[in-house]
Amino acid sequence: MNLDLSGKRALVTGSTLGIGRATAEALLKEGVSVVINGRNANRVSRVADELAHLGEVQGITADMSTTEGTESLIAKIDGTVDILVNNVGRFEVKSFFEISDQDWSSMFELNVMNGIRLSRTLAKQMLEQDWGRIIFIGSDQSSKPNPEMAHYAMTKTAQVSIARCLAELTRGTNVTVNTVLAAPTWTHGVETFMKQMAEIEETTPEEMSVDYFAKGEGQTSLLERWATPEEIAAFVTFLCSPIASAINGAALRADGGMITSLF
Repeated sequence: MNLDLSGKRALVTGSTLGIGRATAEALLKEGVSVVINGRNANRVSRVADELAHLGEVQGITADMSTTEGTESLIAKIDGTVDILVNNVGRFEVKSFFEISDQDWSSMFELNVMNGIRLSRTLAKQMLEQDWGRIIFIGSDQSSKPNPEMAHYAMTKTAQVSIARCLAELTRGTNVTVNTVLAAPTWTHGVETFMKQMAEIEETTPEEMSVDYFAKGEGQTSLLERWATPEEIAAFVTFLCSPIASAINGAALRADGGMITSLF
């Protein structure tokens, strides 16, 4: 399918690994020039080189958990941004009673404030040019929070609210703002976490994955497996396209059936 995205420019935050990298790659294949971002300069440079054969790539190193990092990234972007994918974020499994004030604050700064800071500047530009797409990468945790990840779930719910507020400002324009509620996805971060937990539990990551869907939180999944970053990226890329113009202000599920409610 031709998504009619050729010539657009996108910024995908946290795009050296996982869903972010897969989204950057998918957009490049549709003719979009892409700004990739990460905190590690060597990794940003390497990924930019690896993706360069697909199209125009600009790599920018910046810490998106700070105001200074966000401002630095915006200042270094070549040209205007038509598409913003607020992907960067982290998760942590921790008992509610062990989550410190600093844990809550740092999670909010990266997962929520980075999207607010970028949107504050880039959404205004999109409205002025009367075309743009902003996508927040949410989670099934946006709708079914796990008490062992309360600070993470809070940030993913906040993203849905922010996206809807922004969408209200696009009335009558060709700018849209949406959230994708992503399924549990097998990313580098999840793989690392599973290996660490497997050592603690004296089992294997494979057995832990089976138990997650057979006995744990993943029991509600209709997919009954981890989603791949490419599966989430395909949906995100569609929402970025002109043919998705009627979708605005929505929290859309690519959650593998994890959320059991109808609405």
